[in-house]
Parts: sequence; structure tokens; C-alpha cells
Amino acid sequence: MDSIVIFNNKGGVGKTTLLSNLSAFLKIVKGKKVLIVDADPQCNATAYLFPFPDIDKIYDNHESKGTLYDVLRPVQRGRGYLKTALPIITSPNFKVDVIPGDPRLSLMEDFLGKDWIDGRAGDHRGLQTTLVFKDLLCRTSIYDYVIFDVGPSLGALNRAILIACDYFLVPMSSDIFSLRAIENISLALKEWKEGIELGLSEYKRKEMENYEVGDRPFSWNLKFIGYVTQQYTAKTVNGSKIPVNAFEKIIKKIPGTIKRELGPFNNLLDPSSFKLGEIPNLHSLVPLSQNSNTPIFALQAKDGVVGAHFNKVREYFFVIENIANNLHNNLEASLS
Repeated sequence: MDSIVIFNNKGGVGKTTLLSNLSAFLKIVKGKKVLIVDADPQCNATAYLFPFPDIDKIYDNHESKGTLYDVLRPVQRGRGYLKTALPIITSPNFKVDVIPGDPRLSLMEDFLGKDWIDGRAGDHRGLQTTLVFKDLLCRTSIYDYVIFDVGPSLGALNRAILIACDYFLVPMSSDIFSLRAIENISLALKEWKEGIELGLSEYKRKEMENYEVGDRPFSWNLKFIGYVTQQYTAKTVNGSKIPVNAFEKIIKKIPGTIKRELGPFNNLLDPSSFKLGEIPNLHSLVPLSQNSNTPIFALQAKDGVVGAHFNKVREYFFVIENIANNLHNNLEASLS
């Protein structure tokens, strides 16, 4: 099983759209078992993957099987990891299994942040809290892929998720802020790696044993698996179009920035393989997909697709197929 975080601490980069459609492609076309964990307090993935009547049931106290918030709650109460079944439901059109998001996840930031400080000191409770998502992953071994959607932040919640996972994938937009975000990610990951390794070392020194999750010693294993860019659309600022060459200058900087800042997080990959693909301008296909809660590559006339949009749907199928294939190749190479 491979655990992957779709992550960028800059918003508006198409993260949830990429995650949901890539996951659906892996399930529907590739026949893989896929679990999406919606760890974004905004719950955009949950809203995309389920029609409104299902959303109503997810958050109905009488009908709900629970959300990701319920996975974290026992640890917060000092009762250890969740003892009951994970709150997993299946998206009717995307076909993937999902642990729904919850706006209350934002309330966990302070709790996770406090216990991180204790975890760095080798405290058992602090490490237990910090590695709550590793326990979740130990319980999802039936899946080929567990893919996390997270918010655009470098907060405590995202830190706990990234520490637990095997890989992270970065969606990129063609602007200077995406480049700056890459630098922030690199600095944060280095600090988090140092922090968790310090905590594990302190725990072993004090307890004379390794810290275990799921009966196995835990160690940092996070690797960079690649990035996906979006084709830019010229923007209007103060009534004037930004020149195309301004975007092209930024785009040319992306490979070098990625290699310098994120390349060290996976030295098993050739830097030329970091780019997994490029998402074309989809115009109105994204809102059609959202309104029908259907993958973009599976949109039909009943979903509102007309005329030339059918060609765009077919184009997107090959785009997401290319990304899925490149991701698979990078995962295989990262095991070497």
C-alpha cells in the first residue's frame, strides 16, 4: 500500500480536483483499491465526491458513520487510537472509498501542536498523538493507495499527516507564489524530519526500546514523488493582460526550483521524472464535474456536456492517464 499526500501550502492550485480525478481513474480504469482521506477542514473533497443527499447523511448525527474528526477524538481524550471501525463510505460516481472531512478538524490544530512539542522530547503521549495518522494507515493495508487531501497550510494537522505518509505530490500553478510555496515546504519538511527523529531518539534513550505503531518501529519515510502543473490562462490586472512571457519566465523556473528544494527528498528519482504531467485549461468542465459529482473523464451529455466539450473530456482522459502512469513509474523507481 502506498500513502500519498496531495500537498501545496498555496491554495488555488487545483489540488482537490486533481486528487479526486486521479483517484477515480486509478479505481475505475486501473482497477486499484483506493481510499481518500479528506483531511482538509474545508471538506472540498467530500463535497466533490458525494451528491448533496449523501452529504446530508454524512453530517446527520443519526445516520452518520462518522468523519475523520472521530478518528482523532479518542487520542485527544487520552484514550489511545480509535478502537472501532474507520468511518469509510463509498463515492457513488468516483467509486473510491472515502473517510469524510469535517470542519471541526481545524479545532485539532492546537492539540496537535502542543503534543508535537512533547513528542519532540520523546514523550509517549506526544508521539502517540503525532503519529495518529500512521495508526490509521496501519489499518488500511487492504488498499493499493491511500490518498490524503489536505488544506493549504503548514500547520500541525498537515505535519502529522506528512510525517505518517510515504509520499507527497505537489500541484503547481504558474505564479510566483507557487514557487515561494515550494521553498516553504522544503524548510518545513526538514524541520519536521529533524523533530520527529529527535523525539524517537529521545524515546528510545529513555524507554530503552523503539517507539512502535502497529507493532512496528516507526521511522520517517516521506519521499517526494512528483509535481503536476496547470496550463496558465493570461490574467487581467488593473484592466491589462499580463504578458505571456511573464508566465513563461515563471514556468521555466519551476523545474529548477523543484529539483533544488524537493529533489533531496527523493534521490532515487531522476529529476527529469519529477514532472508527472500538465493539466490543460478545462474551461467549464470543472463546474460541470462538481455539479454532477462525476469525474471529469466520465462526464456525459446528461451531465451537461455539449459540442466541443466532448473533445475536452476525451483530452482530459489521456491527461489523467499520463499522470497516473508517470506516478506509477515513480513509485516503482522509489522502491529501488
